Amino acid sequence: MNPEHENNGISRREFIRRAGATGALIAGAAAAGYALWQPKHFVPGFEKQKGLSLKSYALEPTKLLPTMAIAHGTEHEKTIRAALGALGGMGRFIQRGDVVMIKPNVAFDRPPALAATTHPDALRAVAKLCFEAGAAKVVIADNPINSPTGCFLKSGLTAVAAELNLDLLYPELASFSPLEMNGEILKHWTFFNAPFKRATKVIGLAPCKDHNLCHSSMTMKNWYGLLGGRRNQFHQHIHSIVSDFALMMKPTLVILDGMNVLMRNGPTGGRLSDVKPMNTVVAGTDMVAVDSYGYANLLERDLAELTYIHKAHDRGLGNKNWKDAFYKEVQA
Repeated sequence: MNPEHENNGISRREFIRRAGATGALIAGAAAAGYALWQPKHFVPGFEKQKGLSLKSYALEPTKLLPTMAIAHGTEHEKTIRAALGALGGMGRFIQRGDVVMIKPNVAFDRPPALAATTHPDALRAVAKLCFEAGAAKVVIADNPINSPTGCFLKSGLTAVAAELNLDLLYPELASFSPLEMNGEILKHWTFFNAPFKRATKVIGLAPCKDHNLCHSSMTMKNWYGLLGGRRNQFHQHIHSIVSDFALMMKPTLVILDGMNVLMRNGPTGGRLSDVKPMNTVVAGTDMVAVDSYGYANLLERDLAELTYIHKAHDRGLGNKNWKDAFYKEVQA
C-alpha cells in the first residue's frame, strides 16, 4: 500500500492537512472562549500585577454576640431563621438601605434535589430576611462552569429571583476586572467584580458537599465561582487557592446549608443516593470555623485531612477550632 494513501482513501498528506485545520479551529474556539472572560491586554498568571483590591464587608468584631450558630430543623426557612436568630437576627448584619450581594453556588446545571448547588428555598429564606431587615436591593451572581442561564434555571434560583425581584447578574465580558492580592497562590487574576460595585454587604450562601479535588466544597470554596479566566489551572494548587479565598473575601456573613448534604461524587453529584438529610444550617462570621464544623459534623469526616482549613487557620484567616468560638446551637 502506498503510505501516502490511508484512512479510507484520504492521502496521509491530506489527512495531516485536515487534522491541522481542525486543530486550529478547536484552538481558535478555545481562545475565543477564554477571551470572553479576560479583559483585553490582561496577562493572566500567578505573578503580582496591578489590579483592584476588594474592600472588607465584615462587621466589627464583638464579644457580646455569637460568631457562629448551628440550627437543626426540617424546613429551610425555619432553620435559617433560627440560625440567624441565634446570631442576633439579620438586623445585626443588614441595615435599611443596604445593597446585599448574595453569592450562591450555581456552578452546575443540577436540580435542587441533587444538592450540588444552592437550594432555592435557602436563597428565598435569606433574601426574605434581608428585605425584612431593610435591604434596598438584593443581588445574586455566580460564574458557573456550565451555561449560566441554564445553571440558574435548573437550580431553581431564576424562579426565586423573579418571585422576590432580586437582581440576577450573569457573567459578561464587562463584568470582570483584574484583582490584586498577596495570596499564597492568588496574586493577580480576573475577578467577577460587577456584583460588588454597589454592594454594601456580602453574604456567602453555600451547600455543604463532597469535592473530588479538595475533599469538600463549603463556604470558603464557594468564592471560587468569582474567578474568571482559565481558573482550572488552579486545580493543582487547590488547597492553597481555597485558603487564599479567606484572604480575598471578607464577607458580612456566611451560611452553610447542610439540610441535604452531597456525601459522595461531588462536586457535581448526579444520584439521589449520594445525598443524605442532615437537617442543619450553620451561619457565622468566621468561614474557617463554619467549614470546620461542616466537614466534621455534616460530611462526617476527619478534619485533619482538610488541608485548606489548616492553611487558612495557620495564616490567621480564621479559627478551625470551632468549639473554641462563641457559638449557639438551637432547634428550629
